[in-house]
Amino acid sequence: MKPFIKWAGGKRWLVSSGQVIIPEFEGRYIEPFLGGGAVFFHLMPSSAILSDVNPRLIDTYRAVQTDWKAVLKEMKKLQTKHSKDFYYEERARQRKTLHTRAAQFLYLNRTCWNGLYRENLSGKFNVPIGSKSQVLMPDDDFAGASKALKNAHLNLCDFEDTILEAKKGDLVFLDPPYTTAHNTNGFVKYNQNIFSWDDQIRLSRCAVAAKKRGAKVILTNANHQSILDLYADVGEPVIVNRSSVISGKKSARGSTTEVLYIL
Repeated sequence: MKPFIKWAGGKRWLVSSGQVIIPEFEGRYIEPFLGGGAVFFHLMPSSAILSDVNPRLIDTYRAVQTDWKAVLKEMKKLQTKHSKDFYYEERARQRKTLHTRAAQFLYLNRTCWNGLYRENLSGKFNVPIGSKSQVLMPDDDFAGASKALKNAHLNLCDFEDTILEAKKGDLVFLDPPYTTAHNTNGFVKYNQNIFSWDDQIRLSRCAVAAKKRGAKVILTNANHQSILDLYADVGEPVIVNRSSVISGKKSARGSTTEVLYIL
């Protein structure tokens, strides 16, 4: 199933590329960096634990899970009102109910620049309007997404709390925040505000601990020497190819690589 949220660093390209075979598992699917949920919707597991630290993202999933019709109804209203002026008015507006906040999130996600999610220091979404004006897509399947999420536990929490739930038979998919631009820069310095190096170390320890408890673990990350060194004693890296399209400059787009571990 196609994800209904576009997310920077999303893994829709990975599940459709055929570059990795996701191992079979008998337990739950666990994903603590949910984002667009491409791997979850690709696998359609019967039981899952999904989490993220972004409250607006989790609210949106909960709204689609519990009342997708109300979300869709509100999105249709936003579609008819869309314009440059309305976009900025809506971006500044504080919606009160769960389904209107979800519809607003999806409206902004689909009409902002490159589907990027970014907040200012005050915690307000501040991405400018993009070139796309279509709020509702022909292949939207909110009913199907709601059904897929029916047996999923959606939590707003730190990744470590979610990984601690993993036990024998579960599959843990770890896709922490990073960019492929970190393949060639200082990584630690430039990545600090996205996902700190201390977080990277903590994540590696959580991944190893989950593996020792009997869970299967898949981890993606930047193809950078510091990451390769961090996981040198954990497993063999698989280098996967992808297109880089998030940049606004053509010179920064093209083919790049990421690293993947199956533990």
